[in-house]
Amino acid sequence: MYYLATISDEVRIPPSRFNEKLEDVAFDSLKSTYEGLVIKGLGIIVAILQVKVSPEGKIIPGDGATYHKVRFDALIYSPVEGEVIEGEVTEILDFGAFIRIGPVEGLVHISQIADDYISYDKKKSELLCKQSRRKLSKGDAVRARVVTVSMSGMRLNEVKVGLTMRQPFLGKIEWINEDLKKEKPAKVKKK
Repeated sequence: MYYLATISDEVRIPPSRFNEKLEDVAFDSLKSTYEGLVIKGLGIIVAILQVKVSPEGKIIPGDGATYHKVRFDALIYSPVEGEVIEGEVTEILDFGAFIRIGPVEGLVHISQIADDYISYDKKKSELLCKQSRRKLSKGDAVRARVVTVSMSGMRLNEVKVGLTMRQPFLGKIEWINEDLKKEKPAKVKKK
């Protein structure tokens, strides 16, 4: 789920950038500090937006920079258990598929891809369903449900998202469309 959050902090303005617009320098500093950061209970900071900097700053002895209070909006991504997402398959391995969801990748374990026996074709890097003959490959668009989320650290590679595609209307988008075409509309009886 994406959402906006307002964050307060303090930003350092180095003397070499005193001649530049305060908001621009603060934006650059916040962008390099926060974007891609994982904050437990908040999520992954994707982008910094609308920076408001106090024009009054303080100077710390021994450091020629000024320090200013700042408030800014941040675009946050936080995967939520039970959420249905759409993403792209980025990698196929013998144990499952990695799906790009926002700024992170989630894993669909091979046992959670379909209600079918699934095998791995190493040469083609595909997962094959035995009965339905369906294939899952890199670049495929899929719909999945988030089943587990672990944000153990402050880096993107420490975010683990477990996904499933074994429920109705989940899976490769082509599979869903095929299943919908097979469904017959309910007949309505007239009185």
